[in-house]
Amino acid sequence: MASKVNKVVLAYSGGLDTSVILKWLQQTYGCEVVTFTADIGQGEELEPAREKAVALGAKQIFIEDLKEEFARDFVFPMFRANAVYEGEYLLGTSIARPLIAKRLVEIAHTVGADAIAHGATGKGNDQVRFELGAYALNPDIKIIAPWREWDLTSREKLLAYAEAHGIPIEKKRTGGSPYSMDANLLHISYEGGRLEDPWAEPEEDMWRWTVAPEKAPDAPAYIELEFAQGDVVAINGEPKTPVQVLETLNQLGSKHGIGRLDLVENRYVGIKSRGCYETPGGTILLKAHRAIESITLDREVAHLKDELMPRYASLIYNGYWWSPERKLLQRLIDESQAMVTGTVRLKLYKGNVIVVGRKSDNSLFDAAIATFEDDAGAYNQKDADGFIKLCGLRLKMAARKGIRFSN
Repeated sequence: MASKVNKVVLAYSGGLDTSVILKWLQQTYGCEVVTFTADIGQGEELEPAREKAVALGAKQIFIEDLKEEFARDFVFPMFRANAVYEGEYLLGTSIARPLIAKRLVEIAHTVGADAIAHGATGKGNDQVRFELGAYALNPDIKIIAPWREWDLTSREKLLAYAEAHGIPIEKKRTGGSPYSMDANLLHISYEGGRLEDPWAEPEEDMWRWTVAPEKAPDAPAYIELEFAQGDVVAINGEPKTPVQVLETLNQLGSKHGIGRLDLVENRYVGIKSRGCYETPGGTILLKAHRAIESITLDREVAHLKDELMPRYASLIYNGYWWSPERKLLQRLIDESQAMVTGTVRLKLYKGNVIVVGRKSDNSLFDAAIATFEDDAGAYNQKDADGFIKLCGLRLKMAARKGIRFSN
């Protein structure tokens, strides 16, 4: 017997899963359902979700454009850290979840709801991300996760439930993509279907955003990204908001076959999962940010950031965006970006992002010292003699004692 719930806010996409969930919540909990649909740049028309929610008896419907907040307050701070999970994944799905959790909790407070609900399965990462975020923001919130409660454990059972309850599902038997997809302003992901065999190459028609690298233009494109304190603020001299930056870089990257990734990743729940991703703008942004940092960051600050980055990336991947440790790391990262201002020039060519120039008024690169030509005494090469002897002292002492280590 389900516990008493009067009103629940459901994270609602309008697709099969969440439409079934809407009706299931009404039946199982006898409660009012309020739907929340976030526009974070998935590129889909959201009014059909409103119409379907109305038809299914939702008492209140929230559809919100969160693209600017998503880019400014979540994506850009993450890229200041150069965050990459397991060496490859740019965290496109992960970084969207804390924003959705935040709005679920806020809307629940606004409408006086007892609970929130989501459509994440019991096998994945998103259930963790949504729920850890919600508990961090409202420790007393009740969370309903239907996939952990019901017996609708397959697509066929969901379709049967939808038909039995008059839930309209477009292309429910044939057509459409065979993959489970998630899209936002930063990326689009693909799971399931053919991809469940990690040996099988993705079909070319699976990719929605990017042209195949071999079919990209034969002429490269050159672009200049202007940074201010770690964030891109202009492209080719034209000022842009965070949303405009991502939209522009997505267009350019997609045209030149940039940002495809085929990955087997380790989910937080312990499952290995094969997924494919398209992150054209993010791939360009990461390359450019590391390039501007290369001339503006002190060596040890840069190395410390690289040491901390895997921990920071794991916190985002595992759902700890709202944790005190992520916030602490963010303050350190943001402080490191105070002098990360300047311009990076890139060449985009057939799936590649190539740095061809970088400049900054804050540059720590000194050509007078670094030159292979006459440095006019700017660097005394004799100083290296004592430096090397000090660095090698412990190695010499070990060798004299006959201490040897296997190769």
